[in-house]
Amino acid sequence: MSKASKVRPTIGSNGRALPVLPPERDERVWAKLVRVLFYTPGFLAMLLFKTGEPEAFGISVELLMLSSIAAIVGGIFIGSQSSGAGADRSSQIGAWSGALVLELLAVVPLLCAVPSLFHELAHSRLLHAVAPGTIDTKLGASELLPMVAILPFMLYQLAGFGTLHFVVSRQVNWAINIGILGLIIASYVANREGDFTAERGLVMVLVVAMAITVFYGVLKLREMQAIYDAQCPQKAPKLAA
Repeated sequence: MSKASKVRPTIGSNGRALPVLPPERDERVWAKLVRVLFYTPGFLAMLLFKTGEPEAFGISVELLMLSSIAAIVGGIFIGSQSSGAGADRSSQIGAWSGALVLELLAVVPLLCAVPSLFHELAHSRLLHAVAPGTIDTKLGASELLPMVAILPFMLYQLAGFGTLHFVVSRQVNWAINIGILGLIIASYVANREGDFTAERGLVMVLVVAMAITVFYGVLKLREMQAIYDAQCPQKAPKLAA
């Protein structure tokens, strides 16, 4: 296929600008990510239950389970991707919809759970039995290292790599991602302060907001695809040699 054939039309048959759809995704890469996001948070959640003190880890276990199960849902969307014969509007946006689910309902909960989880694991009295004369070593600022992973995720979202970038305006995209960062930091601070009620409330706001955004995003992608298909200019017939 020539390079020119990969360029999408930007003006529709009605003379108006066509929706800017996300680029084509490699479904195989996203399918591999589904496996990682299913097994990793799920294994961590089971490990916490195995320790015998799931309540001490607060809502972190629930976030890990959400991340794991959301990866399966994202995989279902990605598996529906098709651009061949019989493809409809839903199957044409399967990979993009699955990407939204993975980015917002799998990765975001995982990023929210890990900092508080690390703090709880580092200070768990069940995992670290204190012997007489033992010096309690403070980790200090190094406890914040797991939170650094949030920064490249913000870059991914705000620099145009994320699927959400194509669904909402630039201003709304910034607002959503700043909100994600703020809620994650606030929930971590609440966990450190021992205010688990506030932590649970902040996390619930984050999860509900992500679910609503995914719901809106999938429907918006389907609408954009419908407009694109309806208004995309027809290709000129090839001349006989």
